[in-house]
Amino acid sequence: MTDPVDPAVEAPAPPPGTPNSEARQWALIAHVSALLGFVLPFGNLIGPLIVWQLKKDMDPFVDDQGKEALNFQITVTLMLVVCVLLMLVLIGILLAWVVGIAALVLVIIAAIKSNEGTAYRYPFCWRLIK
Repeated sequence: MTDPVDPAVEAPAPPPGTPNSEARQWALIAHVSALLGFVLPFGNLIGPLIVWQLKKDMDPFVDDQGKEALNFQITVTLMLVVCVLLMLVLIGILLAWVVGIAALVLVIIAAIKSNEGTAYRYPFCWRLIK
C-alpha cells in the first residue's frame, strides 16, 4: 500500500515569469500601505513610497506594482486637493466621499490581484513615475 502523501512529489513549479510568493507579498504590502492615509496625513503617499524604495530592486514585479501604487496615490491626492477647492461651492464634499470610496475599493482590488501574481493597472491613474 502506498502512502497518499509522497514526500518525493512536490508542488509544480510556477510558470516562468510568475512572481514568487515573497514578491507577491511585497506588492500586496505596497498597495495596502496606502491605507495609512486614513491614519496619518499623506500616509497614502508615504506607505507605498517607502515599500517601493526599499524593495524595488528585489523583483521587477515589486518595482512595477510599487510604482503603480505610488502613482495612483499621487493621483488620488491631487483629486482630493481639487475636492477641497470645490468645497467652496459645496460639491467638493460629495466628490471627496466618492474619490475616497473609489480609492478604497480600487486599492483592495489591486491588493488581491497583486497577491495572485497579476500586475494590476489602476484606471484613471496619472503615471508620473515611470
